[in-house]
Amino acid sequence: MHEETQISLWQGRVDAEEGGERWHQRVRLLDPRGERHAPPGLALLGVCSDAGVTRNLGRGGARNGPDAVRKALAPFAWHQERPLYDAGNLICVNDDLEGVQEEQARWVAALLELEHFPLLIGGGHEMALGTFLGLQSRLFAGKMRGEIGVINFDSHFDLRAAERSTSGTPFLQIARRQEEENLPFRYLCLGVSEPGNTAALFRRAGSLGAEWLLDEELAAWNMAAAERRVRHFLARCDFIHLSIDLDILPASVAPGVSAPAPRGVALEVVEHLLQVIGEDGGKVAVAEIAEMNPEFDGDGRTAKVAARLCYLVARSFVTSPGESVPDTEGEIP
Repeated sequence: MHEETQISLWQGRVDAEEGGERWHQRVRLLDPRGERHAPPGLALLGVCSDAGVTRNLGRGGARNGPDAVRKALAPFAWHQERPLYDAGNLICVNDDLEGVQEEQARWVAALLELEHFPLLIGGGHEMALGTFLGLQSRLFAGKMRGEIGVINFDSHFDLRAAERSTSGTPFLQIARRQEEENLPFRYLCLGVSEPGNTAALFRRAGSLGAEWLLDEELAAWNMAAAERRVRHFLARCDFIHLSIDLDILPASVAPGVSAPAPRGVALEVVEHLLQVIGEDGGKVAVAEIAEMNPEFDGDGRTAKVAARLCYLVARSFVTSPGESVPDTEGEIP
């Protein structure tokens, strides 16, 4: 089910004397099903579901994540040239997660068709399947050609096998769909926690040809090696589905998630690798930020971090496929 965003969520300071705009001043509501001529821009789409989290025996509450991130984003300064849209929320009703994933795929495809950059906000990480299928749908439609790679910042592989979709299954579901279509499964998981993933999951990742770096490998002293791995992966893909699970971050930085990380990866390391990916930002076609759970985020810390990551995605990747990212030296585009 789709619901339009309440514009009252977008509130914040107005610097009338100094000029300049903030996200709440720039945003406008968008329904791609009816508005076909809006100039291409960044389009936020919330996925209000934690059905996959609860099926995966996690902590519920992520269904309220998208609006919490909107509130945190609202006062941020806006430095982009392109328009900013809010495409509303997709809401999981009566545990119909599979129906939401199908609807999400249609919305992502519709936004891509209109040359918007879809940035999805969750919600559990089960949303990754709908995002991927939406991008793949555009490829199958013949308007975009090439092969998709997934870069996932996550403490977990999310390659679990289950009878139904959960927050732990999306990338195995993607792998199986790619196999059915005789297409390669290209998957790089950054920040994997060895204690948080069983030996069976590591074996499955290896058998699927997945690539990964452990959380302990993503440290400032090892950035050169991490950069090489990311660039090598990017070179073999035409389009990137970028997925960020907030549980990649230490629990002290992002407590408002289903499974807080006892170690995690430092925010500055995640940001640095996003910049590396942004060097070839035209390949990133869709992005999502998952597992925002305001029920465990009493001081709003996680929502603010999620909002900052949204900001960085907007700054680095809001270009049409094939369009280069503006030079940011000396100024924010």
